[in-house]
Amino acid sequence: MIITILQILFVLAWIVLISYLAIRMKGQKEIVPLPDNYWEWLHDYVKFYRQLDESSQKRFEKRVEDFLSATRITGVNAEVEDLDRLLIAAAAIIPVFNIQDWQYINLKEVLLYPGAFNTDFDQQGYDRPVAGMVGTGALQFAMILTKWQLRQGFLSEQDTRNTAIHEFVHLIDKMDGTMDGVPEIILERKYVNTWRNLMDTTIARMKREGSDIDMYGATSPVEFFAVISEYFFERPDRLKANHPDLFAILQRIYKTGDTG
Repeated sequence: MIITILQILFVLAWIVLISYLAIRMKGQKEIVPLPDNYWEWLHDYVKFYRQLDESSQKRFEKRVEDFLSATRITGVNAEVEDLDRLLIAAAAIIPVFNIQDWQYINLKEVLLYPGAFNTDFDQQGYDRPVAGMVGTGALQFAMILTKWQLRQGFLSEQDTRNTAIHEFVHLIDKMDGTMDGVPEIILERKYVNTWRNLMDTTIARMKREGSDIDMYGATSPVEFFAVISEYFFERPDRLKANHPDLFAILQRIYKTGDTG
């Protein structure tokens, strides 16, 4: 009995020590300051930020700073400029801005390539169809983005595409342990079947009739969720007009607007 009590006390003491060290490490986390002209860049490049009120903009800036303090951004044959860092962080925050206390616990590093690559990560040659990727295996906690597509996603405000947002949506999907196009960690359980059915019927209709939705979304539910999320954040006005059912449930997923 004495040994058992001592063991219990030892375990409790160890838990207290680990908790204390974790709190200290969190408090001592190096804060990566935003560049001096961050406000100008956010205003010029990030429509989502520009449309927020002043207090929400401040909250967005703080979330961007926290992301940059927690996530390494490494160039692979590419120079990582302050603008690139800011746009990556903005893409990370946009889909989770209204989700309180969100952290990408499944991401440690973003690798920035200069341009497209193939599935063997080659950056040379003609067959390079990949513009972004959520890592697996040895790259389990990494994401790969391309510098050109990153910037293009924020420069082109009239289309429905943003590769960086697309890849961060994959991470959100992955957070519940399965990449299946259903973000159960943020979608209320009572709406899961509704979302699955809406995805299936929309994908089937896209294959039959085509769509203004990027046809890459018809390849699988995983890609559909990422593609339609790009559409939702890039052109919510057009999505609401053309696909009101999709727009309404994406509002529920991302906690935006009045969902009733």
